Amino acid sequence: MATTILPDVGPDAPDYWLEACRHLMKRDRVMKKLIPLHGGVSLQSRGDAFVTLARSIVGQQISVKAAQSVWDRFALLPKKMVPAQVLKLKVDDMRAAGLSARKVEYLVDLALHFANDQVHVKAWAEMDDEAIITELVAIRGIGRWTAEMFLIFHLMRPNVLPLDDIGLQNGISRCYFSGEPVSRSEIREVASSWAPFSSVATWYIWRSLDPVPVAY
Repeated sequence: MATTILPDVGPDAPDYWLEACRHLMKRDRVMKKLIPLHGGVSLQSRGDAFVTLARSIVGQQISVKAAQSVWDRFALLPKKMVPAQVLKLKVDDMRAAGLSARKVEYLVDLALHFANDQVHVKAWAEMDDEAIITELVAIRGIGRWTAEMFLIFHLMRPNVLPLDDIGLQNGISRCYFSGEPVSRSEIREVASSWAPFSSVATWYIWRSLDPVPVAY
Protein backbone atom coordinates (compact mmCIF):
# COMPACT_ATOMS: atom_id res chain seq x y z
CA MET A 1 0.00 0.00 0.00
CA ALA A 2 1.38 3.42 -0.96
CA THR A 3 2.23 5.74 1.88
CA THR A 4 0.54 9.11 2.16
CA ILE A 5 2.86 11.81 0.85
CA LEU A 6 2.35 15.04 2.75
CA PRO A 7 2.90 18.38 0.99
CA ASP A 8 5.80 20.71 1.65
CA VAL A 9 4.06 23.48 3.60
CA GLY A 10 6.96 25.92 3.93
CA PRO A 11 8.65 27.30 7.06
CA ASP A 12 5.93 29.79 7.99
CA ALA A 13 3.02 27.37 8.18
CA PRO A 14 1.01 27.16 11.42
CA ASP A 15 2.41 24.47 13.70
CA TYR A 16 -0.70 22.31 13.28
CA TRP A 17 -0.68 22.35 9.44
CA LEU A 18 1.06 19.04 8.73
CA GLU A 19 -1.00 17.26 11.39
CA ALA A 20 -4.11 18.74 9.80
CA CYS A 21 -3.07 17.58 6.32
CA ARG A 22 -2.44 14.08 7.62
CA HIS A 23 -5.86 14.01 9.36
CA LEU A 24 -7.77 15.40 6.36
CA MET A 25 -6.10 13.15 3.79
CA LYS A 26 -6.89 10.12 5.95
CA ARG A 27 -10.52 11.07 6.59
CA ASP A 28 -11.64 12.67 3.32
CA ARG A 29 -11.30 11.34 -0.25
CA VAL A 30 -11.41 14.84 -1.80
CA MET A 31 -8.75 16.18 0.54
CA LYS A 32 -6.53 13.18 -0.24
CA LYS A 33 -6.41 14.33 -3.87
CA LEU A 34 -6.58 18.08 -3.30
CA ILE A 35 -3.91 18.70 -0.65
CA PRO A 36 -0.93 17.27 -2.61
CA LEU A 37 -1.76 19.63 -5.51
CA HIS A 38 -0.93 22.68 -3.40
CA GLY A 39 2.47 22.17 -1.81
CA GLY A 40 4.75 24.93 -0.66
CA VAL A 41 1.96 27.23 0.51
CA SER A 42 -0.20 27.45 3.60
CA LEU A 43 -2.27 29.86 5.64
CA GLN A 44 -0.40 33.09 6.48
CA SER A 45 -1.20 35.92 8.89
CA ARG A 46 -0.49 39.61 8.22
CA GLY A 47 0.16 39.93 11.94
CA ASP A 48 -1.81 43.13 12.62
CA ALA A 49 -5.34 42.82 13.99
CA PHE A 50 -6.43 46.39 13.31
CA VAL A 51 -5.10 46.41 9.73
CA THR A 52 -6.68 43.02 8.98
CA LEU A 53 -10.11 44.21 10.13
CA ALA A 54 -9.73 47.58 8.40
CA ARG A 55 -8.88 45.84 5.12
CA SER A 56 -11.93 43.61 5.48
CA ILE A 57 -14.18 46.68 5.86
CA VAL A 58 -12.59 48.46 2.88
CA GLY A 59 -13.09 45.35 0.75
CA GLN A 60 -16.77 44.81 1.45
CA GLN A 61 -19.02 44.51 -1.63
CA ILE A 62 -16.31 45.46 -4.14
CA SER A 63 -13.87 43.39 -6.19
CA VAL A 64 -10.49 42.34 -4.83
CA LYS A 65 -8.78 44.61 -7.37
CA ALA A 66 -10.94 47.62 -6.48
CA ALA A 67 -10.45 46.96 -2.76
CA GLN A 68 -6.67 46.95 -3.16
CA SER A 69 -6.80 50.22 -5.09
CA VAL A 70 -8.91 51.95 -2.41
CA TRP A 71 -6.76 50.50 0.36
CA ASP A 72 -3.56 51.74 -1.28
CA ARG A 73 -4.95 55.30 -1.39
CA PHE A 74 -6.39 55.13 2.13
CA ALA A 75 -3.13 53.74 3.57
CA LEU A 76 -1.29 56.89 2.46
CA LEU A 77 -3.44 59.14 4.68
CA PRO A 78 -2.32 58.32 8.25
CA LYS A 79 1.33 58.54 9.29
CA LYS A 80 0.95 54.97 10.46
CA MET A 81 -2.02 52.62 10.11
CA VAL A 82 -2.94 52.56 13.80
CA PRO A 83 -6.24 53.48 15.50
CA ALA A 84 -5.09 56.80 16.97
CA GLN A 85 -3.85 58.02 13.58
CA VAL A 86 -6.99 56.93 11.75
CA LEU A 87 -9.10 58.88 14.25
CA LYS A 88 -7.21 62.05 13.27
CA LEU A 89 -8.13 61.76 9.59
CA LYS A 90 -10.62 64.11 7.93
CA VAL A 91 -13.77 62.54 6.55
CA ASP A 92 -13.35 64.39 3.24
CA ASP A 93 -9.87 62.92 2.80
CA MET A 94 -11.13 59.42 3.51
CA ARG A 95 -13.97 59.88 1.04
CA ALA A 96 -11.52 61.18 -1.58
CA ALA A 97 -9.56 57.92 -1.22
CA GLY A 98 -12.63 56.10 -2.52
CA LEU A 99 -14.38 55.12 0.72
CA SER A 100 -18.15 55.37 0.96
CA ALA A 101 -19.67 57.40 3.78
CA ARG A 102 -20.74 54.16 5.48
CA LYS A 103 -17.26 52.62 5.27
CA VAL A 104 -15.79 55.80 6.77
CA GLU A 105 -18.19 55.39 9.70
CA TYR A 106 -17.24 51.72 10.05
CA LEU A 107 -13.50 52.48 10.05
CA VAL A 108 -13.93 55.19 12.67
CA ASP A 109 -15.97 52.82 14.85
CA LEU A 110 -13.29 50.14 14.43
CA ALA A 111 -10.58 52.61 15.46
CA LEU A 112 -12.62 53.72 18.47
CA HIS A 113 -13.11 50.14 19.65
CA PHE A 114 -9.36 49.55 19.52
CA ALA A 115 -8.40 52.93 21.00
CA ASN A 116 -10.87 52.57 23.87
CA ASP A 117 -9.91 48.95 24.67
CA GLN A 118 -13.40 47.70 23.79
CA VAL A 119 -11.74 44.72 22.12
CA HIS A 120 -9.51 42.58 24.31
CA VAL A 121 -6.66 41.90 21.90
CA LYS A 122 -4.28 40.53 24.53
CA ALA A 123 -6.94 38.15 25.84
CA TRP A 124 -7.85 36.64 22.47
CA ALA A 125 -5.29 33.86 22.78
CA GLU A 126 -7.21 32.55 25.79
CA MET A 127 -10.73 33.17 24.41
CA ASP A 128 -12.72 30.65 22.40
CA ASP A 129 -13.83 31.34 18.84
CA GLU A 130 -17.43 32.27 19.66
CA ALA A 131 -16.39 34.73 22.38
CA ILE A 132 -14.12 36.53 19.91
CA ILE A 133 -16.84 36.57 17.25
CA THR A 134 -19.26 38.13 19.76
CA GLU A 135 -16.72 40.84 20.54
CA LEU A 136 -16.00 41.61 16.90
CA VAL A 137 -19.57 41.73 15.61
CA ALA A 138 -20.28 44.50 18.14
CA ILE A 139 -18.18 46.72 15.85
CA ARG A 140 -20.19 48.39 13.09
CA GLY A 141 -19.55 46.88 9.68
CA ILE A 142 -18.26 43.56 10.99
CA GLY A 143 -20.58 40.59 10.64
CA ARG A 144 -20.08 36.95 11.43
CA TRP A 145 -18.37 36.16 8.11
CA THR A 146 -15.78 38.91 8.62
CA ALA A 147 -15.17 37.72 12.18
CA GLU A 148 -14.70 34.15 10.94
CA MET A 149 -12.22 35.32 8.29
CA PHE A 150 -10.36 37.13 11.09
CA LEU A 151 -10.23 33.93 13.15
CA ILE A 152 -8.84 32.02 10.17
CA PHE A 153 -6.44 34.57 8.67
CA HIS A 154 -5.24 36.57 11.67
CA LEU A 155 -5.58 34.32 14.72
CA MET A 156 -5.11 31.22 12.52
CA ARG A 157 -7.64 29.22 14.51
CA PRO A 158 -7.66 25.68 13.12
CA ASN A 159 -11.34 24.72 13.32
CA VAL A 160 -13.48 27.51 11.82
CA LEU A 161 -16.23 26.52 9.36
CA PRO A 162 -17.55 29.68 7.61
CA LEU A 163 -20.94 28.42 6.42
CA ASP A 164 -21.83 31.74 4.75
CA ASP A 165 -18.66 31.86 2.66
CA ILE A 166 -19.49 31.75 -1.06
CA GLY A 167 -16.13 30.18 -1.93
CA LEU A 168 -16.65 27.34 0.53
CA GLN A 169 -20.17 26.77 -0.78
CA ASN A 170 -19.06 26.76 -4.42
CA GLY A 171 -16.03 24.59 -3.72
CA ILE A 172 -18.00 21.96 -1.83
CA SER A 173 -20.64 22.01 -4.57
CA ARG A 174 -17.98 21.36 -7.22
CA CYS A 175 -15.81 18.88 -5.29
CA TYR A 176 -18.49 16.80 -3.56
CA PHE A 177 -21.83 17.32 -5.35
CA SER A 178 -20.93 17.53 -9.08
CA GLY A 179 -21.80 21.22 -9.16
CA GLU A 180 -25.25 20.92 -7.55
CA PRO A 181 -26.19 23.68 -5.07
CA VAL A 182 -25.53 22.73 -1.45
CA SER A 183 -27.40 23.52 1.75
CA ARG A 184 -25.88 24.49 5.08
CA SER A 185 -26.74 21.03 6.43
CA GLU A 186 -24.92 19.39 3.51
CA ILE A 187 -21.86 21.57 4.16
CA ARG A 188 -21.94 20.53 7.83
CA GLU A 189 -22.23 16.87 6.80
CA VAL A 190 -19.19 17.11 4.50
CA ALA A 191 -17.26 18.99 7.16
CA SER A 192 -18.07 16.51 9.92
CA SER A 193 -14.91 14.57 9.04
CA TRP A 194 -12.77 17.73 8.95
CA ALA A 195 -12.84 18.62 12.66
CA PRO A 196 -10.72 19.73 14.42
CA PHE A 197 -9.16 21.23 11.26
CA SER A 198 -12.09 22.83 9.39
CA SER A 199 -10.08 26.00 8.69
CA VAL A 200 -7.41 24.00 6.89
CA ALA A 201 -9.94 22.06 4.84
CA THR A 202 -11.72 25.31 3.95
CA TRP A 203 -8.40 26.81 2.84
CA TYR A 204 -7.81 23.87 0.49
CA ILE A 205 -11.38 24.09 -0.83
CA TRP A 206 -10.62 27.73 -1.70
CA ARG A 207 -7.46 26.57 -3.49
CA SER A 208 -9.58 24.25 -5.64
CA LEU A 209 -11.28 27.36 -7.01
CA ASP A 210 -8.26 29.67 -7.06
CA PRO A 211 -4.72 28.31 -6.63
CA VAL A 212 -3.41 31.73 -5.52
CA PRO A 213 -3.79 32.13 -1.74
CA VAL A 214 -5.64 35.19 -0.46
CA ALA A 215 -4.52 37.10 2.64
CA TYR A 216 -6.76 39.34 4.77
